Amino acid sequence: MFPRLLTGLLIVSAMPIFLFAQEAASIPEEIEWTWEVRPTSADAKLPNVLLIGDSITRDYFPAVTRLLAGRANVYLIATSACVGDPRLPRQIDDFSALEGVHFSLVHFNNGMHGWAYSESEYKNGFSPFLRAIKASAPGARLVWATTTPVKTEASPGPTNSRIDSRNAIANEFVKKDGIAVDDQHELMAHHPDMYQDSVHFNGDGAELQAAQVVGTINSLLTK
Repeated sequence: MFPRLLTGLLIVSAMPIFLFAQEAASIPEEIEWTWEVRPTSADAKLPNVLLIGDSITRDYFPAVTRLLAGRANVYLIATSACVGDPRLPRQIDDFSALEGVHFSLVHFNNGMHGWAYSESEYKNGFSPFLRAIKASAPGARLVWATTTPVKTEASPGPTNSRIDSRNAIANEFVKKDGIAVDDQHELMAHHPDMYQDSVHFNGDGAELQAAQVVGTINSLLTK
């Protein structure tokens, strides 16, 4: 009896170590960052909208906030952590716990960072990413924003073929879940004149993106 009991204890005690070992490893970039914004005075009568993304989302966030003034309280979590990085779901969880509000809608994107992660790792990380979003905003309407094309490709770094691959992977998941899509890739593919660098868009580009974001949000909030 004792050897069997000892074996059982060893298996149970080893489980946390095993589970930890199975978690994907973070592959940091040269510069890692998060950027969180909340309304200075949220109106309790209005729905709360959360934008999740990267620096491109951060660029159009001010215009989205302005265009939704009086209709929604807009929050932002922008991060350099990529789908596939175990930090990303934790960042979303932490932000949700910090804010302590109910989000009626989450507009989210992730695909322009983490080029050291393979597309296979990106695919494996998408379900945990979605689960974290759903847990942070139970019952919220969800909108996936496709990752925008780049003007100049880089290696290592973003290439349009890899962006297409990541968008295709994301589409599999969001289509299966019936999640709405804001096709920012299609929108900005027609405006190569609106880049301010190889990746980001200028002020006019950010305004154009924001208009489409807000149109998508309004159509879902009014349903």
